[in-house]
Amino acid sequence: MGAPLSSWPWDNLGVYKYLLYGPLIAKVMYSKPWEKGSRQDHYWCLHLLILFALRGLVYQLWYCFNSALYLVRRRRIIKDNVDFKQIDEEWNWDNFLILECLAVAMACLSFPSLQNLPLWDARGLLVALLLHVVISEPLFYCSHRALHGFQYLFNHYHFLHHSPRVPQAFTAGIGTPLEHLMLCVVMGAPLLGAYLAGVGSVGLVYGYVLLFDFLRCMGHSNVEVFPNGLFESFPFLRYLIYTPTYHNLHHMEKKSNFCLFMPLFDVLGGTLDDKSWKLQKQISSGNNEVPDFVFLGHVVDVVSSMHASFVFRSFSAIPFATKPYIVVLWPGAFVIMLLMWAFSRTFLLSFYTLRGRLHQYWVIPRYGFHYFLPFGSDSINNHIEQAILRADKLGVKVISLAALNKNEALNGGGTLFVNKHPDLRVRVVHGNTLTAAVILNEIPKDVKEVFLTGATSKLGRAIALYLCRKKIHVLMLTLSTERFEKIRKEAPLECQQYLAQVTKYEAAQNCKTWIVGKWITLAEQRCAPPGTHFHQFVVPPIISFRRDCTYGQLAAMRLPKDVQGLGMCEYTLDRGVVHACHAGGVVHMLEGWTHHEVGAIDVDRIDIVWQAALKHGLRPV
Repeated sequence: MGAPLSSWPWDNLGVYKYLLYGPLIAKVMYSKPWEKGSRQDHYWCLHLLILFALRGLVYQLWYCFNSALYLVRRRRIIKDNVDFKQIDEEWNWDNFLILECLAVAMACLSFPSLQNLPLWDARGLLVALLLHVVISEPLFYCSHRALHGFQYLFNHYHFLHHSPRVPQAFTAGIGTPLEHLMLCVVMGAPLLGAYLAGVGSVGLVYGYVLLFDFLRCMGHSNVEVFPNGLFESFPFLRYLIYTPTYHNLHHMEKKSNFCLFMPLFDVLGGTLDDKSWKLQKQISSGNNEVPDFVFLGHVVDVVSSMHASFVFRSFSAIPFATKPYIVVLWPGAFVIMLLMWAFSRTFLLSFYTLRGRLHQYWVIPRYGFHYFLPFGSDSINNHIEQAILRADKLGVKVISLAALNKNEALNGGGTLFVNKHPDLRVRVVHGNTLTAAVILNEIPKDVKEVFLTGATSKLGRAIALYLCRKKIHVLMLTLSTERFEKIRKEAPLECQQYLAQVTKYEAAQNCKTWIVGKWITLAEQRCAPPGTHFHQFVVPPIISFRRDCTYGQLAAMRLPKDVQGLGMCEYTLDRGVVHACHAGGVVHMLEGWTHHEVGAIDVDRIDIVWQAALKHGLRPV
């Protein structure tokens, strides 16, 4: 049995823990505080729910800021990224909000006079500030130092708060019930004092509590927000307000910087870390990290844009799927899309480390449908070109292009940029060689015939030429006899007989292996016989209409186990899995290959790239 108050009583409830708010919601609906003449003695329930919703918003907004790497990457304190393990550890970060909500509700029921506070009294602000400095700060300092000073207390009550590797806003909410009950006392003392002095107000409760949360989130942020010049101009501020660097030192070393918000108490207690100001100056001055590899992605649609790592962490940390609450937020995401379209720039989305090398996701602010607008090609190519030139200037070794960024009709699979800038040091890679390898290695060895749509695309051509060399019949769906003949002539003479042109889906009604490179409808899927397996390399993936058939995922590979800092799922893929074109760029970088991989796929290199991927620990899904 664990120590008392070391675990949350609703741990086993999962998402049903939010039903604990039910009595408050019911009381609000029963009392109808917004109607004139209704019972106003319960209006505090509404304020309580609003307040705790706003508190959750403060933590979410700080997380969004902390994760907007395109804005804050140069001022990060700990260079690592938040990984899936930390995200899972912090999944229930909001437990303390439920605890404090219930605690305040019980206090209001016990002392009805708390329900009748005026809206505002300016004197309460001064009283609360004074009590915060005199009571809250020293009380927190002593209790916090005790949690570290006694091994039993640390092991049973405080270790959880220090378990995350990279402090984030949500880390501030991680802790045991005992810790947060102590915080309730620390935060409630100034408010209770103001109330007893007759100067308490609803506005003071909102303002003090939200400011308290704001400062806690700021301290747990992994981004230094204060310019060092501020402290050089006003040195006394160093003792009145802590910085994210100051509090991060406490999380890293656990032997100093115990204050709540005011380092003055660490000075008085002799627990100030000597490195605090020097490190703050160093980090606030900015730092530049040059990645070895960049994957240049794009947004698929408006809904999937909310799967970005800096929006909702609990959403981006699992494979993408449309959720009801995401649909509700669609109008806001649509407006943001228009703003990004008007004031667009390539931005850093996420990063991870593999074999000691930094890999970054860059995203251009273009959505899937933008690529099919006839007037948008030049704008998209300009964005891709700027990203490549930026990577080249930084010293990036390899930049890999995601699905639509290497569209043949758009830029010839990246050929446009290589031809325009022949002196590029960065290697441009479309990754399609490994994509082809993944698809080909999914096909059972005993297959004698396949049906191929998108047959004259880069991938379709490479797959057809590879399979015909293996003496597998390929039914190539295309209306262009000229393009078919051009591909057929690339095959060895003795293998050309295994390539056949078809113009209708009905031609594959006896073929159970379909390789789909072009989106197909339900009617077209019905042409496949029962038991067909649909391999695919089409974006977006085809819809699984047939229950009597099986559907493969987009070509993908699982990253090696030693990858670090990966905390976002790549679209619909599982954790630790990336699209094959992404993995192809990783392999290109790890192998140190010096050629560009653009344009047509070199069929002779398919097996070479596949073996290189396996050698470096990447595995098929």
